[in-house]
Amino acid sequence: MEANVSASRRSVQRLRCSVKNYDWGLIGESRVARLFSLNSGVDIDEDKPYAEFWMGTHESGASFLVENKEDGASIGLETEGLSLNSWITKNPDVLGDKVVQKWGTNLPFLFKVLSVAKALSIQAHPDKELAVTLHKMRPDVFKDDNHKPEMALALTEFEALCGFISLEELKDVLQNVLELAEVVGTECANQVLYINNQDGEEKVKEVLRSIFTELMSASKDVISKALSKLKTRLDMASEVRQLTDKEQLVVRLETQYPSDVGVLASFLFNYVKLNPGEALYLGANELHAYLQGECIECMATSDNVVRAGLTPKERDVQILCSMLTYKQGFPEILQGVPLNPYTRRYLPPFDEFEVDRCILPGGASAVFPSSPGPSIFVVMEGEGTMHATSFEDLVREGDVLFASANTAIHVTTASELHIYRAGVNSRFF
Repeated sequence: MEANVSASRRSVQRLRCSVKNYDWGLIGESRVARLFSLNSGVDIDEDKPYAEFWMGTHESGASFLVENKEDGASIGLETEGLSLNSWITKNPDVLGDKVVQKWGTNLPFLFKVLSVAKALSIQAHPDKELAVTLHKMRPDVFKDDNHKPEMALALTEFEALCGFISLEELKDVLQNVLELAEVVGTECANQVLYINNQDGEEKVKEVLRSIFTELMSASKDVISKALSKLKTRLDMASEVRQLTDKEQLVVRLETQYPSDVGVLASFLFNYVKLNPGEALYLGANELHAYLQGECIECMATSDNVVRAGLTPKERDVQILCSMLTYKQGFPEILQGVPLNPYTRRYLPPFDEFEVDRCILPGGASAVFPSSPGPSIFVVMEGEGTMHATSFEDLVREGDVLFASANTAIHVTTASELHIYRAGVNSRFF
């Protein structure tokens, strides 16, 4: 069992974490629902959507330390207000010197699990400079002044829209999706049809920005009529041929968000399907929308979102259209780099975070080497034993643990154990 060491000195801390019940979440039983229920002891409400399980220090969904009584039972310290954020502020050495030098006493990453039943909004996250401006202007909407690069690692088959399609694909869309071409107008459509990559990247981006802004700024009435025509055409087409993947997606999105401009806009984005164990990363000002499936998500500690479609929430069309990079082409899919026979590491090009995925079969063991920065572990399936300095205890599905900087973690299991770790990107050190 866990060594008898005071909470402030322990190298590993158990956490009680937060849940978000956004309406796009899976209703009732899901990964998020199970994790939250097992982590908190709260029963699953079968009628409620469970969307996101948050592990970290962001005030919108804080985590709290859990103390162990002498008889081994756990009690939450939430009642005493000992959040992970407060504890780190009092014990900054747990982050490691280099992390404190760069980010102060803030945990630089936010770790989540998502259970997505229907599409999230078409959105992007501001870069650091824009985040500071937006937070100052509208702190009620933009909750913090940080940027939010992120990565999604699929737990199940996972679908997303991510970034803009290539110029060739865009020309094809404007010639074949006449409803979209009609909304943006002949002049705008012709700009795309008569441009090529030899005209230079900036010129192509300018034309793409122009067509996207025109589409997203169209009136609700115009979009509603265009979607009605599109739906009728695709219904008729489905009787004589198999609809393309993108067409099938558009039909699905239209049932989720009728008369929404995001349905039409989805023709302009890459449709990405991840298999379990594959990851997708997104920089600041990159347009995306998660569509369906369950994933581990990690990001810089921020909750800033600029939305413009597939949502009943407030939209900021002009901000979104002006902030995007308008980068084209299919995104890079990460397969992870093997650390040992059971563990793969996913390294996005951001300092704030990396994610390890460890699938440990019965009778096996694995080591997470000590890192100069902090880590958060979540047990997704099974149970095993976690060993570290001043900590040795059984861990099972639903357990979330914070490991201080310079703490090596050794896990063993008699059955099977699925454990994920988020930490500061090792390339940063």
